[in-house]
Amino acid sequence: MARLTKNQKTALSKLEDGKAYSLKDAAALVKDITTTKFDSSVDIDVRLGVDPRKANQMVRGIATLPHGTGKTVRVLALVTPDKEEEAKAAGADFVGLDEYIAKIEGGWTDVDIIITTPSCMAKVGKLGRILGPRNLMPNPKSGTVTMNVGQAVTDVKGGKIDFKVDKTGIIHCSIGKVSFPSDKIYENALEVLQVISKLKPSAAKGTYFKSINISSTMSPGINIETKSVAGI
Repeated sequence: MARLTKNQKTALSKLEDGKAYSLKDAAALVKDITTTKFDSSVDIDVRLGVDPRKANQMVRGIATLPHGTGKTVRVLALVTPDKEEEAKAAGADFVGLDEYIAKIEGGWTDVDIIITTPSCMAKVGKLGRILGPRNLMPNPKSGTVTMNVGQAVTDVKGGKIDFKVDKTGIIHCSIGKVSFPSDKIYENALEVLQVISKLKPSAAKGTYFKSINISSTMSPGINIETKSVAGI
């Protein structure tokens, strides 16, 4: 086992062994145990009592964080010329179609979100082997394949995130930055958890929220008492 650094030991000393914290307390504590010199991301990991291998137990959804992610989201709008001005006006960082498809085929993927329209999916779909593994493939379920391109760009720039349970039954997503006040971290986390709660599959039996943890980049995880979270 790797030896703990001084900062790691200090962070762990602030956590009570085996204790599950309230969501509000954890939102404040994650700031206290973070020692990075950069503005760390705050992440939430939710282990669900579902079997993702079964289609009727897949959990996927969209949450709009009330205080945003704190990240600069680079958006590529793959659209036809009649939609270009709409995408640019909404703040898309890159706008076009064939030239960007060629760039992606050449290995360029320097974006965070790709938004397109249904009519362009025939071309964009051919990029699946490149975009899929990077979680960049547009999808109607995440709102990134739409005719309302301007609104979609505005939403993702303003804090809209999409999430999906992985093959181990865990949802992982970023909910802000350590520089956020603790109440904003709490409110962002609560929004994600309440959305996940509403998406509980009818086929899922037993305990739905098996565990919830909050952490920041390189910090220990803080275990959340699920009963402390309102609305789940």
